[in-house]
Amino acid sequence: MRQWIAFSLLLISSLILSLPVSAAVSSCDAPIKFGALTWESGQFTTGVLKYITENGYGCQVTEVPGAGPALENALLQDDIQVIGEQWIGRSPILEQAIEDKKVAIIGDTLEGGATQGWYVPKYVLEENPGLRRYQDLPKYAELFKDPEDPSKSRFMNCPSGWACEIFNTRLLKNTGLDKTFNSVHPGTGAALDAEISSAFEQHKPLLFYYWQPTGLMAKYDFVPLEFPAHDDACWQDLLIADGTSDCISGFPVSPLSIAVSTPFIQSNPELTDFFKQVNFTSDQLNGAILEMNENKRSGDEQALVFLRQNPDIWQTWITPEAAQKMAATLGMSLNGSALSNNAVSDRLENNNTPNLFSVSSSFPAWSLETSLNNVLATVVRNYGDVFRSVSSAALTYLLLPIERFLTFMPPWLIITLVTVLAWFGVRKIWFALACGVGLFLIGAFGLWGALIDTFALLIVSVLVTVVVGIPIGIAVSGSKILRKIITPILDVMQTMPSFVYLIPVLMLFGIGKVPALFATIIYALPPLIRLTTLGITQVNHEMVEAGRSFGSTHLQLLIWIKLPQALPSIMAGINQAVMMSLSMVVLASMIGAPGLGEDVLQSIQTLNIGQGLQAGTAIVIVAIIIDRITQAFGQGKRARQKTIDAGRRPIG
Repeated sequence: MRQWIAFSLLLISSLILSLPVSAAVSSCDAPIKFGALTWESGQFTTGVLKYITENGYGCQVTEVPGAGPALENALLQDDIQVIGEQWIGRSPILEQAIEDKKVAIIGDTLEGGATQGWYVPKYVLEENPGLRRYQDLPKYAELFKDPEDPSKSRFMNCPSGWACEIFNTRLLKNTGLDKTFNSVHPGTGAALDAEISSAFEQHKPLLFYYWQPTGLMAKYDFVPLEFPAHDDACWQDLLIADGTSDCISGFPVSPLSIAVSTPFIQSNPELTDFFKQVNFTSDQLNGAILEMNENKRSGDEQALVFLRQNPDIWQTWITPEAAQKMAATLGMSLNGSALSNNAVSDRLENNNTPNLFSVSSSFPAWSLETSLNNVLATVVRNYGDVFRSVSSAALTYLLLPIERFLTFMPPWLIITLVTVLAWFGVRKIWFALACGVGLFLIGAFGLWGALIDTFALLIVSVLVTVVVGIPIGIAVSGSKILRKIITPILDVMQTMPSFVYLIPVLMLFGIGKVPALFATIIYALPPLIRLTTLGITQVNHEMVEAGRSFGSTHLQLLIWIKLPQALPSIMAGINQAVMMSLSMVVLASMIGAPGLGEDVLQSIQTLNIGQGLQAGTAIVIVAIIIDRITQAFGQGKRARQKTIDAGRRPIG
């Protein structure tokens, strides 16, 4: 028995001794958990840190998903150890954790910090050398004319609900530029990027707020306008929407660093020293983000490309031993010469191991993405003036006149007219009064101006939809060939998500009301065409034949027989067009269209539940009023009279 025990011990010892030494040596005792960040620069920086930590220092790494506050709370509890990009001074949670010595901020990942400001394209300054400071803007205001308000110029502000929207609005007021410039809200960051890209592609002047690190900074030449030096006390007041100070301050610089838990520093001194050395220039970080976007890479993939292309940068961050391990993993020497491309190519081109059960491996890699983007850029570059002329005409002759007319009308007159119209259509006094009360509530909520903007967009979109949709529906009803052509187009218009064509329309027509108008028309047109076609095709053939027997022409048959008989179906189509146009108000606000949807979008981005409920209630009130009135008038005289008589009939 003793011999067997001794033999077993000898065997176990030999196995332990035969294990590779590297497996027993590690720079860290436990896996390092990184927070999974959602923005491009954070994803890239985290990818670089993870790769070097794993392959240079031999540590096991994992990535934990979560929102910003959730990750910050996890960090202070040491549930995760690293947040790869932390914007200093923007998180009360981390500020308190740092004060309690549960979290530490180390390193300086962006040389010079994250900057922000008011920008113009470089070519604007080259063509107008006198424009350098914000004080010069009144002299050059003509360059930035607002197409929706020709009496003033346009400043492209932050998306609705962002903190930068507040201090930009305050700066416009404190500098007196609000008398010359309108503050235009693009709705979303993507809409702002699209407007900037459209301006650069067409070589047009644009005054806008922006920040870095972003990919757009690497793609286009932005030049900031000069402001006074940053004054922190003034800036804190500018961050308050109802602040009282009239001070003017330059924009702060936000340092970018790495946030780590305090136990991490104590147990991983080598990694801490490495994190302290990580530093990118703005060109390197902006360029990496641009490459990520253009090549559709993840943060990890772009990190691998960067490490492969820039050994002279990252080897200064780490120890010589870690640098040698990194070079071996990347298949290259430390002077940048390639030893083997297998490591990188396998990670970039073969992320998924092919197998018999892989669906994606069964299909070729076809994509129209790049071609379509290039086509859109070419159209914007070469024909942008044509689309902007269409936009200007739509504003001058349709949207602005109706908007001015509605604004000129006293609110009490509009409420009275809607109340009378509701009674005339439904013939129920309680409903008419309810419509008046509903509109009064919208005004009491402080949303009357937004209601007018929504009404103007709704009226124009419905008018254009009716003028275009009814003739097409009539033509389709009389031609089988045309029906086969139009029907698939209508299917695409109805089923295509609105977000798909919002940005292209924005780049063609410019941010604001006109792209929202065209997007609304695209969405509302199909039901009107379909119901018009349906109504005419269902007209009694005997009535048509009787008309022909009396010698009626095709036009007479259409005017006197087909259209009157199809009117209920056509009115149902108009009702659907109106309701679908109204459903677009929130989406339209995402590309800068003002109205009730803007308040809803702002409430979502600021988590202002009260504001969202008020704006949502206003939209519901408008929807009910319009739906009931259009339904009543869509019944036809006889059907409406029957409904009225039924309402008057005594019960029992």
